[in-house]
Amino acid sequence: MREEPTWRIPVGIFGLLVALMVYAIVIARYAPAIIGDWPTLVQTVVYIVLGLVWLLPLRRFLIWMETGRWSPPGESE
Repeated sequence: MREEPTWRIPVGIFGLLVALMVYAIVIARYAPAIIGDWPTLVQTVVYIVLGLVWLLPLRRFLIWMETGRWSPPGESE
């Protein structure tokens, strides 16, 4: 268990916020132009997928913030 603060946590939170803002702006800017003419149900599914896709790298990113490694303890890289 960590006893002292580490620089990775504030840097990681800031990086996560910046990355999410960039991702959201890119999706908001380009997705409507690409899928705007598609049926509403298909657009809904695409936006749900795009809304969840950012979660994929989150686990390893949070592990890095806590441990400094990209894989969970006990798992070889």
